[in-house]
Amino acid sequence: MTEPKAKIIAVDDDAEMRALLQRYLTDQGLAVRTEASTERLDKLLAREPFDVLVLDLMMPGEDGLAACRRLRAAGETIPIIMLTARGDPVDRIVGLEMGADDYLPKPFNPRELLARIQALLRRQAMHGGGPRTVADTPVAFGPFALYPQRRVLERAGQPVELTSGEFALLAALAAHPNRPLGRERLIELAFGRDCESSDRAVDVQVLRLRRVVETDPAKPRYIQTVRGYGYVFVPAGEPR
Repeated sequence: MTEPKAKIIAVDDDAEMRALLQRYLTDQGLAVRTEASTERLDKLLAREPFDVLVLDLMMPGEDGLAACRRLRAAGETIPIIMLTARGDPVDRIVGLEMGADDYLPKPFNPRELLARIQALLRRQAMHGGGPRTVADTPVAFGPFALYPQRRVLERAGQPVELTSGEFALLAALAAHPNRPLGRERLIELAFGRDCESSDRAVDVQVLRLRRVVETDPAKPRYIQTVRGYGYVFVPAGEPR
């Protein structure tokens, strides 16, 4: 039985870029849909279960940053790779703050984009869904319960929306309770050895996680900072 193809949606106002992505990613065995703007993006995502969204940062009308922020605010959790032509690290950090899972500066080798898409797909499979099983023992902290196998975070029994990157990072921390983890080790555990995320990207993801799970993100109880090193997950919420 043939496995279903992963479905990618790419939004870029550059017709040549859309044609390149359509041709190359299709040749690599992915199902690809391209759009010139975000105008129909919400309807498409509501109608079809896409696996990854490739989103250009600079577009007329609603740009990629605005679209990313709006989608995340609406609870959309599809993994997002942001394409940016500016080459400014600040833009990449802002993209991560808005909810993007990865970024790739233009111009880029299509093979690198493919590698990043595949990394996100592997991450989804690693922390992927399926019904709750005995093996999916929850990690409890405060009012939260994290189910690694189902890729679900619940607060008082209600699901909490997290992006793919946020969940991967939280799952990596929760798998090593009360054990300080350096930023490089966190990147490896959460995103794989082939991931090129920076320490700053990890800091941004942690900040976003704290806004979700901490009563006071400025005084975190569960995801605490280990000064000069990294972070530690403290399920009891006690100061170290």
